[in-house]
Amino acid sequence: MPTLVNQEAHGDEAGALLGFLEAQRGAVRRTLHGITEEQAARKPSASELSLGGLLKHVAEAEQAWVEDAKGVPHSIERGPHNWHLSFELDEGQTVGSTLKFWDGVAAETEKFIRSLPDLNGTFPLPKAPWFPEGSVRSMRFLLLTLIQEIARHAGHADIIRETLDGKTAFVLIEETAAASS
Repeated sequence: MPTLVNQEAHGDEAGALLGFLEAQRGAVRRTLHGITEEQAARKPSASELSLGGLLKHVAEAEQAWVEDAKGVPHSIERGPHNWHLSFELDEGQTVGSTLKFWDGVAAETEKFIRSLPDLNGTFPLPKAPWFPEGSVRSMRFLLLTLIQEIARHAGHADIIRETLDGKTAFVLIEETAAASS
């Protein structure tokens, strides 16, 4: 669901991309507005996706991409043996605690991007069967990848939320705007 992204300062490419990234985060967050933990865990479609699982996945994915760009080890290691766990809230994890975790990840993303002189710097992609050997990407690519990843899952979340209780993105935009005023 497109929403108006705040205008960046003239010439602030990083600010523009961070604005679009935050808009996609907001789309995922809105799908969780007013639901219970039980609803967040439900998988009401043919897929194995739940709202809580999608939330955890986008938070972990953002953290991993930024850690790759920084050249540091992943805080949470995921591989073929435990990839599915990135789509499931663990015992003791809640929507609230996962949103708080994602807020911290988002703040770190912004801090990192704002620390760069520009978006032309590069980083090597991690060794993985789906990445060409020795590939490098720019920080611009990093931000565009995060926007794409989160937007894709925001669409999944919209469908799941509408399946749960019939609320569409338009209704949720109105509700969250009213709740924050």
